[in-house]
Amino acid sequence: MTAGSRRRPPPPRRRASPMAPSPLSVSSTNASPPPRRLRRTAVAAAGAALATLLLLAAAAAVWRPGYLPAALLRRPPPAAARFYSFDLVREYPHDPKAFTQGLLYGGNDTLFESTGLYHQSSVRKVDLQTGKVLEQHRMDGWMFGEGLTLLGDRLFQVTWRKNDGFIYDRHNFSIRESFTHKMRDGWGLATDGKILFGSDGTSSLYQLDPESLEVTKTVTVKYQDNAVSFINELEYINGEVWANVWQTDCIARVSHEDGQVASWIFLHELRQQLWDSGNTAIDVLNGIAWDEEKNRLFVTGKLWPKLYEIKLRPVDGPPNGSVERLCPRASFY
Repeated sequence: MTAGSRRRPPPPRRRASPMAPSPLSVSSTNASPPPRRLRRTAVAAAGAALATLLLLAAAAAVWRPGYLPAALLRRPPPAAARFYSFDLVREYPHDPKAFTQGLLYGGNDTLFESTGLYHQSSVRKVDLQTGKVLEQHRMDGWMFGEGLTLLGDRLFQVTWRKNDGFIYDRHNFSIRESFTHKMRDGWGLATDGKILFGSDGTSSLYQLDPESLEVTKTVTVKYQDNAVSFINELEYINGEVWANVWQTDCIARVSHEDGQVASWIFLHELRQQLWDSGNTAIDVLNGIAWDEEKNRLFVTGKLWPKLYEIKLRPVDGPPNGSVERLCPRASFY
């Protein structure tokens, strides 16, 4: 936030010069002076008028923006964050070898997914009901796939530790082009249908022009005035950017206007349930997909054998809890 500019003090007011009284037009040169009562009434009226003018002048000075108290010039504090747990709607099979880095709903019960790890990265189209890979492009071994989003018929993908990305035709992955971007790194991508949102693993949330891939705006993701680091996979849902926070079981619902976290979603039970069922090779929660037409929310994680459809349920949360207390690192980190 930039500091406000210093305002110049108002110029000193000039006192009006007293005006000589206008000569009275009289019919006789021997006219008598006005009665004493009339002179007192005139003086009282002039005093009242002068007092009114002084009050108005003082009020104008007080309410000029330059004279406002600092407390009134400050922005109002952000609204208290809301907290959500979830109700499980349905489980779907998911490739347990898929190191999920980007996920989105593609319509007709299909998903698009970007997977990571060197020599294993890919872009794929997946059947929601069966988890079967319908179409896949395997990336070069030195590429580490990251975030993915769909704008029109173009799939945008970024890569880890590089400023390189790729654009695929959603109907034919062999038709693709490359691009470079100016984020510090490539982690997550999402879109509102007009611009791209990106993350780089820090607390920065970027906006990019989908044609030039130039960064047009950057905000810092914050909760209670503290930066939230490790912003990872992204999804745009109902005017907010939803973000996985790396190494945690939490999703932050972020305002892309100012970066404030409006809500937290706690999904600790999903990973714990998998772990307790013997799936000890799993990694962290990562992957959010939204079916806008049917209002279905899907989540999964890296190397998770299941993908979940969930509905959010409001819960009470600690209003003053820090990010570290709300979303501690997963136990295997």
